[in-house]
Amino acid sequence: MTESHTAIREEVAKLCLQFPGDYWRAKDRDRAYPGEFVAALTQAGYLAALIPEEYGGAGLPLSGAAAILEEIQRQGGNGGACHAQMYIMGTLLRHGSDAQKAQYLPRIATGELRLQAFGVTEPTSGTDTLALKTTAVRDGDDYVVNGQKIWTSRAEHSDLMLLLARTSPRDQVAKRTDGLSVLLVDMRAAVGNGLTIRPIDTMMNHATTEVFFDNLRVPAANLIGTEGQGFRYIL
Repeated sequence: MTESHTAIREEVAKLCLQFPGDYWRAKDRDRAYPGEFVAALTQAGYLAALIPEEYGGAGLPLSGAAAILEEIQRQGGNGGACHAQMYIMGTLLRHGSDAQKAQYLPRIATGELRLQAFGVTEPTSGTDTLALKTTAVRDGDDYVVNGQKIWTSRAEHSDLMLLLARTSPRDQVAKRTDGLSVLLVDMRAAVGNGLTIRPIDTMMNHATTEVFFDNLRVPAANLIGTEGQGFRYIL
């Protein structure tokens, strides 16, 4: 554990003191999203930990982000309410274009946008990601998306979704890992225009949902990286 990580842990612990056990028990009882906690983490800059400094983030290594989440759990909080912004950030950072980074990263860093929804799992594929059936078909300057995702947590509380969809049929690719692409979906514009979100009641208060795509149009400019290579981007 480096000295900088020790300092991070100490500051995160101080922030968590503002959200004692009563806060979390009330959220669980009401099955409510801890929006105040997520907002406080954002304002303190912790959810921008992995974003480079040039885009307004802290530019920390992955170990720094892990320290933040670990300390939240150590203090009795729920890092799962916002951890996706950490673990899916790498796809945009490593494979997004310069234009995409400039458009989204500064606004994610300030909290204007939340990137906390990850659309991968489907009812018929489960953990076999390569068997997913949601399609994204190129049509002019857009991709037209059809299909369904399940266990898409925080979809109701996110502005952006990282979506893995099939852009080439399975019988037309050389390898099973080919033919899948990653799209960055602006859910603010998509809900009611081809995207439907339905909450799922679970034993845990995890804000999880199922999402349905019905001819949702996503700008082709929102494709991350190269079409057909998306599976490796989410690893």
